[in-house]
Amino acid sequence: MILLLRFFLIRQEKYDKIASMRGGDRVELLINEKQNGKSILEILRGELAFSSSSITFLKHREDGILLNGEHVTVRKTVATGDKLSLHYEDTEESLNESLLPVKLPLEIIYSDRDIMIVNKPPYMPTHPSHDHQCDTLANALAFHFKSRKTPFVFRAINRLDSQTSGLVMIARNKISAQRLSEDMRAGKIRKSYFAVLHGSLQPPEGRINAPIKRAEDSKMLRIVCEDGAPSLTQYKTIVANEMYSAVYAAPITGRTHQLRVHFSSKGNRICGDTLYGYPCEYINRQALHAFRLEFPHPSSGEPMCIYAPLPDDMKALCQSVFSFADQEKLKQQKGLYYDQQSSPLS
Repeated sequence: MILLLRFFLIRQEKYDKIASMRGGDRVELLINEKQNGKSILEILRGELAFSSSSITFLKHREDGILLNGEHVTVRKTVATGDKLSLHYEDTEESLNESLLPVKLPLEIIYSDRDIMIVNKPPYMPTHPSHDHQCDTLANALAFHFKSRKTPFVFRAINRLDSQTSGLVMIARNKISAQRLSEDMRAGKIRKSYFAVLHGSLQPPEGRINAPIKRAEDSKMLRIVCEDGAPSLTQYKTIVANEMYSAVYAAPITGRTHQLRVHFSSKGNRICGDTLYGYPCEYINRQALHAFRLEFPHPSSGEPMCIYAPLPDDMKALCQSVFSFADQEKLKQQKGLYYDQQSSPLS
């Protein structure tokens, strides 16, 4: 059973308002005295915090903006007691017809009308590409929703390399995608990874502040270089010996291959990473797993923390390279081994 930790804290007043009137893919707002006389545009830009693109999206829908059941423009002013309805659910017309529904393994950890969080297995790309049209997470989700006769647009808020396992967040509608993307840029979505590295990482806890750019002779390879984009990683060693280290790592910035490049630059390559290191006899891919996501819910603002435990190949790796005592310490870490609790809520 997957662990889901949800904190209930007092949030900003605007989030409380939005939570009480939202239905995942729509807003139903009863106009109060404070809103009396305002234009719909003022309400959309103000307390609802809709972006310009989201407002444009609503304006182009026949039922996007309704006042007391009638279609109106954003210039319309409202009066106390009016009912403002906003509809932004996906429709058949909004679907990407090139995305093929394919029945593939899919582990859904959390889902509501605003977001879905899945535990991506290793060896599965996140997005379709020229060489991967039918074997991606997007294909799996397209099949999932088609089988339920639900329109689906793939809006991944974060992405993982094909061989990296773990948590991927998908926005279920355009407004959630807007808010989550803004939160990602503002650093409000915190991603934590578990990795097994070659060697004993020194110092055992700290930051790697090293700019990254693409290597000139490669479309894929990234390198640390003074004229690269600013890149910052926080890390902490959990257990270590002379040959291997198990660490938590949090990419504060979101550069391509950031953790792989940063640890490689310190001489502590991720086990099994053949692009920035070398093969490992104990695992057939990079030992990197996105095990925790912390973020404010896009509708309510409620702080959420979601875990995905280690996949079997990384558990086997840890059994091969760490002592029994170190393995027991790993099992005590929240979210890494889920059989320590009987309920996903805590």
